[in-house]
Amino acid sequence: MIRIKAGGVPRGRRRVRRDLRDALRRTARRTVRKGRRRPVRCALALGLPTVWGAVAITYKLACPLAQQNGLGARVVTSAVFFAVGTGLVLHVRQTLLRELRQARRVAGAAQSVLLRPLPPRIDGLHVAAAQLSADRGATIGGDLYEAVATEYGVRVAMGDVRGHGISAIGTAAAVLGSFREAVHDEPGLDGVLRRLERALARHLRERARADHPSAGAEPGPPVAEEFVTVLLLEIGHDGRVHALNCGHPWPYLLSGTTVEPLSRTDPLPPLGPFPLPCDLTPVECGHLLPGESLVLHTDGAEDARDTRGRFFSLENALSEAIRDRPLAAPQVVLGTVFTALLRHTDGEPADDVALLVLRNDRQGQGTLGARGTARSATTHPQPTTHL
Repeated sequence: MIRIKAGGVPRGRRRVRRDLRDALRRTARRTVRKGRRRPVRCALALGLPTVWGAVAITYKLACPLAQQNGLGARVVTSAVFFAVGTGLVLHVRQTLLRELRQARRVAGAAQSVLLRPLPPRIDGLHVAAAQLSADRGATIGGDLYEAVATEYGVRVAMGDVRGHGISAIGTAAAVLGSFREAVHDEPGLDGVLRRLERALARHLRERARADHPSAGAEPGPPVAEEFVTVLLLEIGHDGRVHALNCGHPWPYLLSGTTVEPLSRTDPLPPLGPFPLPCDLTPVECGHLLPGESLVLHTDGAEDARDTRGRFFSLENALSEAIRDRPLAAPQVVLGTVFTALLRHTDGEPADDVALLVLRNDRQGQGTLGARGTARSATTHPQPTTHL
């Protein structure tokens, strides 16, 4: 069921249209400004190499020194041509750097739309998230995450597309776009997960059609190697946590100075290779008490290896982060873990890594979970959502 607001348009679509309209206006203004500077840039791009070439030819044909065979004349001629060649190389380098900066600005804008920064607080939960791409120069890759406040509670997604880096961005965009719409429309996590499955299948069909246009209008089913692991969490207003897990690592629960998995239930198969079962009953994971945190992560964190082939221990890194600071802010936890991971991999992780930390800072939550009495909420300052 889609909830209609004023004007008869779903609120998610209205928000998308508004963002798209604003982006188009900004792009149009930038295009106009760049169009005014383009003739000057084109003149410089064509004129400078021409000037350098004319200098070299004029010296060779018209300068008497260039016609002599003495050592001094040869040195001067070599110096002239070296200066001309250096000027041409520097000019080409400057042009390429300018195009590279422009490409990075465009890529950064696209990446920020796909994996947009999370607010520091969502419905009383303290939030911090960061992603590290295995492709140098990319800020996002095959890992995806999102947290949205809905009337059913805060709904969170953490996923991992097969592969890493730029090639997985399209699939991540399809899954994230479906999640952002479905969390407001579906009353249960099972409905959200089925929407994600349909969106992924549709994306894979469209990609197969684009890759093989000669195959006909309706290509065959996607190959089995294409899949997405995804974890869906719902944190209710009373702190109760429900989850649906399709092949993804379970998050860690930080309670005081204790680190333990949120659940040890076997996950469902990843999205893509197999259809979802008919019965999709969310797993009940107790309550997230005030002061407790959940750390969602992708398998790139625990599969990272050092030069000797040893795996990175995310659980130990989390224990170290909260050993002397049981109520450490989510941003502090993120910074500590990423620092340890980069030190472990020598600054070159082999796979994308994403971490998302949520801490319950809701006041006056009296619900008791299976882990003991409620703890008082901390007043630590809010973190940002970037490292």
